[in-house]
Amino acid sequence: MNVLVLGAGQLARMMALAVKPLNINIRAFDVGSDTVVDPLSTDIVFGGLTQGIEFADFITAEFEHIDHQTLALCQASGKLRPSSQAIKVGGDRRLEKDLLIKCGVANAQHQIIATKADFDQALNNLSMPLILKSALAGYDGKGQWRLKDKAQAEDIWLDIKAFFDGGVQGLQHAVVAEQMVPFDREVSLVGARDSQGNTLVYPLTQNHHTNGVLSVSIAIEIDEALQAQAKQVFDSIAKELNYIGILAIEFFQIGEQLLVNEIAPRVHNSGHWTQQGADTCQFENHLRAVCDLPLGSTELIRPSAMINILGEDEVPNEILSVASTTLHWYGKSKRPGRKMGHINVSGNDEKQLAERLTLLADMLPEAEFDELKPYVASYKKQLS
Repeated sequence: MNVLVLGAGQLARMMALAVKPLNINIRAFDVGSDTVVDPLSTDIVFGGLTQGIEFADFITAEFEHIDHQTLALCQASGKLRPSSQAIKVGGDRRLEKDLLIKCGVANAQHQIIATKADFDQALNNLSMPLILKSALAGYDGKGQWRLKDKAQAEDIWLDIKAFFDGGVQGLQHAVVAEQMVPFDREVSLVGARDSQGNTLVYPLTQNHHTNGVLSVSIAIEIDEALQAQAKQVFDSIAKELNYIGILAIEFFQIGEQLLVNEIAPRVHNSGHWTQQGADTCQFENHLRAVCDLPLGSTELIRPSAMINILGEDEVPNEILSVASTTLHWYGKSKRPGRKMGHINVSGNDEKQLAERLTLLADMLPEAEFDELKPYVASYKKQLS
């Protein structure tokens, strides 16, 4: 079986590693160079997109912000899974909000802003504080503004207008203004849907962000009612999109209610723990769904956590002395804030996982992992 992945980053790399034992061959379309490469050795080139489409039995994607012409060519081949429309929804917050409304899924109060009149209307209709997110270009905390009171409004509008003016010409730019939600915690659900409509979901994962970027995910057994609520949302969205593959949904938890923050039509950073904490990792299950193979178990086999490595190309070797700890590097050149790799750690129970997280937090340099210690301390306190 041959699969072309749109995008040649770490997610394509981890897909290739996960499905080699299934005799699935992965090539990746590098959107920066317009070439098809080996995701494990990106200096090996196999031609352009046309050659990649010819090679593939199926085509999938590792990120949402893909040129629409590329998506159209892949969709026309009949090989693209999930569909181009599903990928576009993940890359445009306007389409995403329309989808959530159509599915009757709870999300934050919001308004689409394309003009100064829209901006002024949002200030009147929504309560402060607001978070404003680029409809097309924002991710990992980029393309976002926080408006705490109306005294900031004019400066923020000028910044947004400059953002619009500096964007790709020919595209209709906008931002989505949302009322900030006073949530108890951030959680996410990663699940798989096959071409027959069968779905399986992994346990809800508790997430912590640093400067808008995911830094820690913890997967444990979650309240059954909350898990069922999340799966109902997953099934509703996945069915509406006629989705095939892994779909991730980020939620705000407020008491016993889940509000959708955003969706990602792909394997997701908050699901990296599945490499060591589940029978079948998200990368393998994505390709199983895409290639019409039976889905693998998504059950939690042991409490697990993932720690992102951001902007650093080395960590102390001693972390590997902590039991059930696995290090995953992405083979990237170092750059501030860049996702360079991640650390997975597991325990037989939550208490053991917390102890191992504490050991890792003590070993990792505090300057580069500055919020890890207090977060782990807070997690341990939850267990006491």
